[in-house]
Amino acid sequence: MSAQTASTLPRVVIIGGGFGGLYTAQDLKQAPLQITLIDKRNFHLFQPLLYQVATGSLSPADISSPLRMVLRGHKNTQVLMDEALDIDPVRRQVILRDHEPVEYDALIVATGASHHYFGNEQWRSLAPGLKTIEDALEIRRRVFLAFESAEKETDPQKQQAWLTFVIVGAGPTGVELAGSIAEIAHSALRGNFRRIDTRQAKILLVEGLDRVLPPYSPALSARAERDLTHLGVTVQTQSLVTQITPESVALRQGEKEQIIPARTVLWAAGVKASELGQVLAQRAGAELDRAGRIIVREDLTIPGYDNIFVLGDLAHFAHHGEAPLPGVAPVAMQEAAYLAKHLPRRLAGQAIPPFRYVDYGSLAVIGQNKAVVDFGFAQFTGLIAWMIWVWAHIYYLIEFDNKLIVMVQWGWNYFTRGRGARLITGEGPISSGQSEEKAEPAPALSR
Repeated sequence: MSAQTASTLPRVVIIGGGFGGLYTAQDLKQAPLQITLIDKRNFHLFQPLLYQVATGSLSPADISSPLRMVLRGHKNTQVLMDEALDIDPVRRQVILRDHEPVEYDALIVATGASHHYFGNEQWRSLAPGLKTIEDALEIRRRVFLAFESAEKETDPQKQQAWLTFVIVGAGPTGVELAGSIAEIAHSALRGNFRRIDTRQAKILLVEGLDRVLPPYSPALSARAERDLTHLGVTVQTQSLVTQITPESVALRQGEKEQIIPARTVLWAAGVKASELGQVLAQRAGAELDRAGRIIVREDLTIPGYDNIFVLGDLAHFAHHGEAPLPGVAPVAMQEAAYLAKHLPRRLAGQAIPPFRYVDYGSLAVIGQNKAVVDFGFAQFTGLIAWMIWVWAHIYYLIEFDNKLIVMVQWGWNYFTRGRGARLITGEGPISSGQSEEKAEPAPALSR
């Protein structure tokens, strides 16, 4: 494509290299468009397997794909590693941190979400969430360093505090983390230490609602709780976190309050939309929900701007039933396929049909040979569900290299019960925050 030809093509700017942004760019490979993909990272992260990095089963590179490598055959696409700071919908420009403004004819915003501490930001350093590679490595450091610290501790009570892990939020992320840590304590690290028995570790999964995996059917939630209990996880529902300190967690369950000595607390209780949601609210008058997501129309645009589309976790799409679509990868991928198919028509000034999401089912893994799958017309648990989960995640990994590496690593871990990526990296104390102010109770919501 010559420079002169490219300059006459419609300009499409995509902010975000996650499932929504990257899949849109991939599907537009043959489109007569000039595409710019902007992300502050140079790689796509397969977030559904991020918890396996956090618990030592996989390495970061196993679930990451460089954006330039994925899109190297897309002659109509340029990748910019930069951060989008602002959007000017009147001039049709995206303002970047270290680059001149990028002009667009159509803008696609798919910048995802981050952790939500429900107004208790002082807990961020004490209870890390799981959204980025850095988060996963920090959780991995804390989990494995806790066992090392327990090995050195001579006081039995302090030793047990090091061996107590509290996961806040029993959605898929919380369930996956709790099950994996239980397997680490009861299997992977068994016999590795001389002064402690890792099987004495306590893993507490806290949920604000009345059951784990609230989006799933009651029967699957009950099965998931039984599997977690069998792995050694204690499930505590209808509980609110009222305080987190470097040494403990305070919970309220009805009128009952308790303080649990624990040195490792992990946050899986909620998400909030990226800051570009606020930018679009200020610049384009977009309406936001309580989590900061942009309320979009049936064609994924915001009112008043037919050329600004919002995808994935940042979008509040409430045109299917009573609840908005969940912030999961299948939603973002279907939105990307829809937009890639109809975007050329919109740029040509034609109307496009509304987006329709097809729910093919939900999957959640609890541990080895333990998972739940809900296809709507059929439900599976146990080994069959686990095999479906394994196949689905291998299938959707971006690169063949990743598929092969993950398959080999999972196969090895399956037979050896090992976790070869359990390196402790980084510096500094496990709990850097020292705030002990009394905070408002925060619900342990699900992802």
